[in-house]
Amino acid sequence: MARLNPENVRRSRELMGLYPDPRSALIPMLHIAQEQDGWLTNDAMEHIGELLDLAPAEVYGTATFYDMIFTHPVGRYLVSICTNLACMLNGAYDLLHHAEDRLGVASGGTTADGEFTLEEVECIAFCGAAPCLAVNWRYFGDVTNTDFDRLIDDLRTGRLADRVPPHGTLCRVRRRVDMATVPASGQPVAPVEDEDTRLQHEEPALAAVGSAGDEDPANPRATAGGPSQARAIRVAGESSDRSDQDGEGGDDKDEDELEGGTS
Repeated sequence: MARLNPENVRRSRELMGLYPDPRSALIPMLHIAQEQDGWLTNDAMEHIGELLDLAPAEVYGTATFYDMIFTHPVGRYLVSICTNLACMLNGAYDLLHHAEDRLGVASGGTTADGEFTLEEVECIAFCGAAPCLAVNWRYFGDVTNTDFDRLIDDLRTGRLADRVPPHGTLCRVRRRVDMATVPASGQPVAPVEDEDTRLQHEEPALAAVGSAGDEDPANPRATAGGPSQARAIRVAGESSDRSDQDGEGGDDKDEDELEGGTS
């Protein structure tokens, strides 16, 4: 099983530097490890413990507390079907049973090819489009059995690869933190913004499938969230201009590209 690769060690050390206590970077680092391997391996937990001077048991105890962290292998696509009240009243259990038949696994199981893990979940806050589901935390609403079949086909063939990344990738936007200086006058001076200090986007962030108002070819009735906005932070002395919570940050500042946010 894999330890963190050099790039993810670099990302982890950057996260550690953003916190007064480096141990506060534990949860974002768990998400980095899960993004690397699709789940959290024992070797990755041990490596994270070494970086943070934590016992493996402490890392494991934190990882098992959060249901977005998996300490066992899951499929490339985690299909989470909501069966809470609004969805239940709109046929969620019929959809779940159809999904079990379509994928050939019961809820909690993974297909033989390792592509799909199916799970039944509680409310995913998409009640207005019940019955709904999430694939790797990208949301689809008003899902019929036909819609589900089309969605699975599109995922298998890669037609949604630009919208639904492999399991473990919460956000594909990278954030950089630019440090400002404070001269004798006490007025902060913004740093020079060149290609090394400006926020770099790998691609537009997708809160669900496409931008608000876009029609998803896999599910024409699916409602998609708008793109996540990421802004650079400049820190001056002891104060900071805190931006939205989807990047590499700490405490109240930010949550490393959603890597620090867990449910």
